[in-house]
Amino acid sequence: MKKVLLTFILLLAGLSANAIPATIEAAITDSHVNKDAISVSVKNTADGKVLYEHKPNSPIPPASTLKTITATVAADTLGNDYEFKTSVYKTSDNNLFLKLSADPMLTREDLETLMKSTVSKKIVEPKAFYIDDYVIDGVEWGEGWQWDDDLNPLMPKFSPYNLDGNLLTITVDPKKKGAPASIKLSTFYPVTFMNLTISSDKNSLEISRNNHIAPDVITVSGEVNSRTQDKIPVNSPKRYFIIKLEEAISSAKLEYYGAFPQKKLPSSNVTLISEIKHPLTSVLKGIYKSSNNMMAETLFKVAGGKFVNNTGSIKSAVKMFDEYCKKNNLNNENIKITDGSGVSKNNLMTADFMTNFLVLQTQRADFNDFMTMLPTAGEGTLSNRMLYFKDVIYAKTGTLSDISAICGYIKTRNGNLVAFDIMINDAKLSSSDKKATEEQIIRAIYNKY
Repeated sequence: MKKVLLTFILLLAGLSANAIPATIEAAITDSHVNKDAISVSVKNTADGKVLYEHKPNSPIPPASTLKTITATVAADTLGNDYEFKTSVYKTSDNNLFLKLSADPMLTREDLETLMKSTVSKKIVEPKAFYIDDYVIDGVEWGEGWQWDDDLNPLMPKFSPYNLDGNLLTITVDPKKKGAPASIKLSTFYPVTFMNLTISSDKNSLEISRNNHIAPDVITVSGEVNSRTQDKIPVNSPKRYFIIKLEEAISSAKLEYYGAFPQKKLPSSNVTLISEIKHPLTSVLKGIYKSSNNMMAETLFKVAGGKFVNNTGSIKSAVKMFDEYCKKNNLNNENIKITDGSGVSKNNLMTADFMTNFLVLQTQRADFNDFMTMLPTAGEGTLSNRMLYFKDVIYAKTGTLSDISAICGYIKTRNGNLVAFDIMINDAKLSSSDKKATEEQIIRAIYNKY
């Protein structure tokens, strides 16, 4: 315990004197960042008073810090007790309906549980099996997403048919030196591997595909000396879902071999047979702490659907956001939202709006729960950053090419709770330098206010 205390004291000592710029201006100047490319806003949460600002109304793509807004507004619409439900219903004429909720946490094991539960209710040979997938639209990627990132496991497609995170796991095992390695998937999906790998003394693999020519052909090239696993996005979430549904049906010995037409669940003469639920709080944790893009996109659309009482879309979700701002007197004239995750550079945010939004959240009865759902130092996207601020800072980070951002709350040396937002859009500064600049600014905030 004494060693831990000593370490903490030494870390705090690093925040004093020479380690902390005298002012935020000094932190910006010392970083050599282009001053026109950085936007900063700092406000006291007690009264919303501006403590510091630098170009606070300059619109900048916020990267994943946008999730702080989209997930929060979505949760406000859905309610904290909301659950994603995937349900099997039976009609009076012996038809089955699978009603989807676009549950971003649904797994193929969940599908097996649903089908086994259905069979346990003495339902073994339905006439037809329909899927109600009207919860959100079929647009599977965000506006402005980069086509050359289609194999990025952080950016899988999303749809009503979300399953297993919409990701496949590829395992590459070396063989005799100089021979091709073996490649396999963790579960069946109809893809073809172009195996250009060599068993060697080093690991250097590259995975690629050309969606315009052969979307189900995966090229794996390079060298491998030990078992290597990579995740890649499923090219067609619906196709993957149907394959896994068929496998679940077969495993449960449900006698059905037909297609799965799209059809809305009737409003009457139906009986709930089985259901899988996942709470909103689990999805929010994945969004805030791990910055899960698929979860953020799905949640935003689902909430938009509830807002308009129809199929969810980005258009309906933006309507929901606009109404939230109107209801809470937030001026969003300079804000543009084009997706739910912040992946698109078409999104625009101002530091002033972000800190106004964060100050507004302090009025919530469950504010402490909300704040601590954001990562503190040592957690999630802050796992390796600002460890000396553990349980002092709660913040959401964001990173895109040329862009780095961070927003959240910090309990200052003087005992104040401060809301802050920092966005840097500087192509010449490295990602590590931008993050170092953010941390120097945050240190100055902690020390000064």
